[in-house]
Amino acid sequence: MEIRLLENDKENRKLSFTLKGSTTVFANLLRRYMIEKVPTMAIEDVEFKENTCILYDEILAHRLGLIPLTADLKSYNMISKCKCKGKGCNRCTLKLTLKADKPGYAYASSIKSKDPKVKPVYPNMPVAKLLKNQEIELSATAVLGQGCDHVKFSPGFVFYNYKPNIIVNNKSSKFEEFKNSYPPQIFDKKGQIDRNLINTPNLVDACDGLCDDIVKVEHDNTSFIFYIESWGQLSCKEMAVTSMDMFKQDLEEFENLLKKD
Repeated sequence: MEIRLLENDKENRKLSFTLKGSTTVFANLLRRYMIEKVPTMAIEDVEFKENTCILYDEILAHRLGLIPLTADLKSYNMISKCKCKGKGCNRCTLKLTLKADKPGYAYASSIKSKDPKVKPVYPNMPVAKLLKNQEIELSATAVLGQGCDHVKFSPGFVFYNYKPNIIVNNKSSKFEEFKNSYPPQIFDKKGQIDRNLINTPNLVDACDGLCDDIVKVEHDNTSFIFYIESWGQLSCKEMAVTSMDMFKQDLEEFENLLKKD
């Protein structure tokens, strides 16, 4: 198996890499572990002291739960695996507060955390709009969770494609007949189809099957191109590495269960 980095933006929010010498089963397992098994922090419980804005308590609590929080996986445990046995301690829960009483928008930046490492990823995300004499005061509890339990814990979006092998024949006798059927983005300044301009997730499918004599797309079912987009709680690299750590833990747990039987 071989992994090669293709692209990683400066903010660590988008990443792509190739996975060679693998199978669809493992590729899909990797995708699902990154989306569903990598833990992140999110607000789980909300206690309202005052809420006179237009939003009901339930709607406001739901909105708070969907605000991405920076994750500190080394300092916190999953409640189910914490030594407090689910009672809720500083190792598995985090208290946050929000108080807003001025007209205008209350933003995520108004959420105050007892842990400076865990805070809203996007401070300018609106929570609610207050009118004159309206007020919000609440306390919330954030915990580590997994996307398989609730999507608010999912760290990002992940998908993959088979790695395409693209063959271009600009000298085809059918070129003039079919050239207008292809996306204009794949043509260079000389009016020729550029293979490198096709090799993106959107344009490969747009060119496949139009005329194999001009553009032929073949797929290698042992090579995959992964695309990761983080919501901001973790970097894309942390998502990928942590997913493999979680997979290893599950394998060890499965092995121990087999030994007991």
